[in-house]
Amino acid sequence: MDLPVPTPALHQWVADLWLAAGSSEREAALTADHLVGANLAGHDSHGVGMVPRYVNSWLADELQLNRDAELVQDAGSMLVFDGRRGMGQSVTQQAMARAIERAQAQGVCVMGLRHSHHLGRVGHWAEQAVEAGLVSVHFTNAVSKPIVAPHGGTQGRFVTNPFTVGIPVPGRAPVLLDFATSAIALGKVRVAYNKQVKVPPGSLLDRDGAFTDDPGVMFPGAGTAPGALVPFAGHKGHALAMVCELLGAALIGGDTTRPEHAGMQHAIWNNMLTLLFDPQRLGTAEVFGSELSAFVEWVKSAPLQPGCDGILMPGEPEQAMREARRDAIPIDAGTMAQMDAAAAQVQSARGRSPGPLSALVRENPAGARIAA
Repeated sequence: MDLPVPTPALHQWVADLWLAAGSSEREAALTADHLVGANLAGHDSHGVGMVPRYVNSWLADELQLNRDAELVQDAGSMLVFDGRRGMGQSVTQQAMARAIERAQAQGVCVMGLRHSHHLGRVGHWAEQAVEAGLVSVHFTNAVSKPIVAPHGGTQGRFVTNPFTVGIPVPGRAPVLLDFATSAIALGKVRVAYNKQVKVPPGSLLDRDGAFTDDPGVMFPGAGTAPGALVPFAGHKGHALAMVCELLGAALIGGDTTRPEHAGMQHAIWNNMLTLLFDPQRLGTAEVFGSELSAFVEWVKSAPLQPGCDGILMPGEPEQAMREARRDAIPIDAGTMAQMDAAAAQVQSARGRSPGPLSALVRENPAGARIAA
């Protein structure tokens, strides 16, 4: 059962939780903006449901609060930052802001960010670039327990390594591509597990390497070997995941997912290579806008398959979900219990917290926009 929480109240609760844990007002606000923003976009896998894991990481002294992104390499149009294990929603915003300034000044910037705590939904950072009028391309890896099997393998060797592109378009909503290179994101498996529902066929392997739709194989009991996710589109997703690992991490001095780097209990470490450029410098802005619009209209004119309501462009599902969830965001009962437990952990550690999130649950009023 999904429990509706008023969106503004949820944002305040997340910010207050991290203020209680010791984050600065800016860090707490950025974290709340990002996590609630992921839920608003329909990506619950990267939304407020990550808070319990972040709290456990902080209590284990893995996540470091109030860290600044350190500039470790400046080669003009090429920058490398070290996140110093800081809150990903804060250190990534800092690194992106510096890279955007450089791209606006020079036309292009290649930026690497290494050693960040989980930086969340990468589409958020593409949106930051798009708002500044820039095209962005992101290759991201994650260092955690390996959960994605290589194509043809049965055990995890890397993580869900997303690939992301943001394209501003004159006169219309931007094009935003953001997807995991696995058939399903682990966060979506977590949501399915908490809701006690199945995952799509062909997305998970059990501990013996057989396909399964049971999300529980990724959350086994102590001492039990876990299952694994598989790459999307077979060898194609596998190859793109490898590219994200090599460009997003190894190239910029970040860690790849190997046993030597995976000693954390709860943290997810991210590394990201970002390419930013100003499309105005190409001198094709007017042609691009008109050509894109014409192409989109052509694509959308295709006859629809049975059961399909329309052909969507990258980014359109998120736009629709933001409107649907403007008033309240649904949170399943399992995730709610984990959020309440996280607040209790912060209370025990710091002597204060915003209290249980479940206290904010309300009945769905008539006309409220709540979408699961």
